[in-house]
Amino acid sequence: MLSMNFIYIFTVILYCLSVIGYFIDFLQNNQKVNRISFWLLSIVWVLQTIFFVLRMLEYNRLPLMTSFEGLFFYAWIIVSVSLVINWFFKVDFFVFFTNIFGFAIMAFSVFIPTGDISPNLQELLIVELLFIHVTLILLAYGSFTFAFIFSIMYYYQHQMLKKKRWSKRLFRFGDLSKSEHLVFMFTVLGFPLLLMGVFLGLVWAALSLEQVPWFDAKIVTSVLVLFVYGYYLYQRVVKKIRGYSLVLLNIAGFLLVLINYFLSGSLSKFHLWY
Repeated sequence: MLSMNFIYIFTVILYCLSVIGYFIDFLQNNQKVNRISFWLLSIVWVLQTIFFVLRMLEYNRLPLMTSFEGLFFYAWIIVSVSLVINWFFKVDFFVFFTNIFGFAIMAFSVFIPTGDISPNLQELLIVELLFIHVTLILLAYGSFTFAFIFSIMYYYQHQMLKKKRWSKRLFRFGDLSKSEHLVFMFTVLGFPLLLMGVFLGLVWAALSLEQVPWFDAKIVTSVLVLFVYGYYLYQRVVKKIRGYSLVLLNIAGFLLVLINYFLSGSLSKFHLWY
């Protein structure tokens, strides 16, 4: 059923957005983002339930017989329990960590031997999840680009202040702390996008290539980019470090992004689309 195919894809997209929102709330303690993520997760639960019911009607049985169905139902249980706990007990971080696992289970379910899943459904899911992978990666690159621009603005303004070069141009840069905050915000947005994009890409590679080429240039540099930006967030959130040194680290992270996009792309054996 074509409608079931798109319900599944739409569910994965919303689930991804919900987890990203919970990640931002985890770092920022942003209750508005937390509420949006909760309602996105609620929609995910509704769509999962609809998919489950439609599949039951299509096969005239309880859809728990195949590995795909078992993992899908497992993900449904995770979403259900996390929604109930969040509604009654407001344990936000439990919901965040639980649904990272739940999203991974749901995304991985399509690559498990599927039994009576139609070849058309499996092929569509593979193509669509590849599309989601590429989209997430490019959105992450965009976020890191904005973080880099604000980092350069911070660096230039910092140098002008250090050398006491007072001019109208200096004041047009705005508040120094604001630039540093925007560097952080765009990095917070880009990191989970890249993390989920890399995860889906690895799962796709495992299926399409029958093994993950761990030493492919694109994969190696993607992991390095994740490490640098993850270290930046660790220093900013956990160590409470601010200012010039972190901005330089963010600039270094973007240089790795450029290497990842251009150099490793030309050296990669299977990344031909970006």
